[in-house]
Amino acid sequence: MGNTFGRALRITTWGESHGGGVGVVVDGCPPRLPITLEEIQLELNRRRPGQSDLTTPRQEEDQVQILSGLFEGQTLGTPISLMVWNKDARPEAYAPFKDTFRPSHADYTYEAKYGIRNWMGGGRASARETIGRVAAGALARKWLFLHYGVEIVAWVERVHDLRASVDADTVTREQVESNLVRCPDAHMAEKMAERIRWAKDQGDSVGGVVAVVARQVPAGLGEPVFDKLEAELAKGLMSLPAVKGVEIGSGFEGTLLTGSQHNDPFEMRDGQVRTLKNHSGGVQGGISNGENIVLRVAFKPTSTIFKAQQTVDKQGHEVVLEAQGRHDPCVLPRAVPIVEAMVALVLMDHALRQRAIAKE
Repeated sequence: MGNTFGRALRITTWGESHGGGVGVVVDGCPPRLPITLEEIQLELNRRRPGQSDLTTPRQEEDQVQILSGLFEGQTLGTPISLMVWNKDARPEAYAPFKDTFRPSHADYTYEAKYGIRNWMGGGRASARETIGRVAAGALARKWLFLHYGVEIVAWVERVHDLRASVDADTVTREQVESNLVRCPDAHMAEKMAERIRWAKDQGDSVGGVVAVVARQVPAGLGEPVFDKLEAELAKGLMSLPAVKGVEIGSGFEGTLLTGSQHNDPFEMRDGQVRTLKNHSGGVQGGISNGENIVLRVAFKPTSTIFKAQQTVDKQGHEVVLEAQGRHDPCVLPRAVPIVEAMVALVLMDHALRQRAIAKE
């Protein structure tokens, strides 16, 4: 339970961080979508560990294998199975504290739910699970672009208390990918990199915010009442490891405005209904309005740090934990492609649902 996401487009991810491998089964992808192994691999390369001194030193090539659902460069309309083998797993590093609950990890909660857990790394709670989402997201990104011209760009907006100023309407993927932090503000990116290295040197970690924009999303996507587009986007993004908050459009800052300041007036532009502002973040009444969809995703500091911490073991004894392992001092740079993938999956799912309604 809880490992499948979507309705018209359904993905099921599987695998543990230090098991044999991880992957995804994609069901509901329409036939004849042209997609190459290289396009999927490109997205996984952006997510993979060992990219720089700002990320985990775990070395994984994350080479994807297509097991089913594609033939001669196109989807068949049948289930698509994508897999990545774990090559640099070191489960023995976790043996010294296999009976100890790491603070702010899923160790205790998995034990409470199942009465058993995979203590080798984070198991299913590890960010390594997101490989399947990114691989499936590559399919969704391509389908959305071909059918609607949708462009999805995410970037690191804030690391700790360092915040970049970025125009969501114009930011490009090339700007995002121009530095290791994946922040299009080059000056602030240098400061962010210094802050991450500082946390790493201290044996600590920092969190921050990833922002994302989806452009050219058609009006009409989303369902009342419980499947509102922003609710589905929030659900998908909140399901990512380390995410503690999602806001759309003006978000919490909008509460500081009056209604007259916050409302988005309508106008006719090039024969289409458009809004003069976009405090709504591209969604009104739970349905897309044709404007850019803008979201911000809050990621907590990485839970595994190398400072001594108080905790308890399975027998209820209080112990002091000094963690080991290979972990990101800040998850933000590698989270960018994961956020993009989840947004793409939600939008494609709702686009397929809308097309089904339009045919009736």
